[in-house]
Amino acid sequence: MAYRLERDESVIAGLKRVVREEMDSADEHLSGKKKVRRDKAIHESRKSIKKVRALLRLVSEELGDVWKRENARLRDIARRLSDFRDAFAMIATFDDLKKTYKKERAGQFASVRAGLVTRRRQSSHEEDVALVLNEAVSSLRNASKRVKSWPLHTDGYGAIGPGLHLTYRTGRKALARVQKDPQALNYHELRKRVKDHWYHMRLLEDLWTGVMVAYEKSLKDLETWLGDDHNLAVLRDRVVAEPSFYGADRDVERFLDLVDKRQKELRDRSVSLAARVYEEKPRDFDRRMRHLWDTWHNQPKIAGE
Repeated sequence: MAYRLERDESVIAGLKRVVREEMDSADEHLSGKKKVRRDKAIHESRKSIKKVRALLRLVSEELGDVWKRENARLRDIARRLSDFRDAFAMIATFDDLKKTYKKERAGQFASVRAGLVTRRRQSSHEEDVALVLNEAVSSLRNASKRVKSWPLHTDGYGAIGPGLHLTYRTGRKALARVQKDPQALNYHELRKRVKDHWYHMRLLEDLWTGVMVAYEKSLKDLETWLGDDHNLAVLRDRVVAEPSFYGADRDVERFLDLVDKRQKELRDRSVSLAARVYEEKPRDFDRRMRHLWDTWHNQPKIAGE
């Protein structure tokens, strides 16, 4: 089933179902059951883990200590996978930058890409990767078994309303911090809050009106732009940390100028869109979501639905 709540199931059952499905998906990718490239498998499994952590935050108030423990365990799994993911992501980020600025002779930075490829090879020793993947699979299977005992008791909109409010409010605060202090760390924090909010809206896909479809599209675009900005920030840090490894001083300096230019474009675009995404006051957002929920549950059920 999809990453969304269904009208014919309780909210509690739906949330636990979604979590188990995402954990199973991550398991299948990491254990090799899905026949995809290893970098793709790691990427997809990390996405599933992020979806589960977003759902945990949605019901964090009721889960209490369980939320803290499970979130920490999943965060640790994701971090162990991140080194392998980042090695591949840096090359993709370089290639995207080259495509964006192909008229500006970005191809002259071949030495930078060669350095990134070398670093990827150094971080991808078969025995190290296999060990991390096996440990991650074991941890995910244990986590999936614990879902059944999660202490969720509140059903209906009351189960998710407080979490929706909290996520929306923290997103507004993250945007305010970016506007006041536009540093990389604050943009990354905004991205994480946008991603949570985006996943929460996807859980409620069956509530969507035309306006909500456009809203979800804005969240997706915003998360993508902020994600691209974060990848560029990581790439920049890597090159700055050992510039001589990536080429001549002049070429590295020009490359970093190009990174800075692209980041400014992405950040300006992101802040503008985020201001529209979070323009509602939290109480008005609450009222709108409650209305959509009630309308969804009160409408006649269609045969075969």
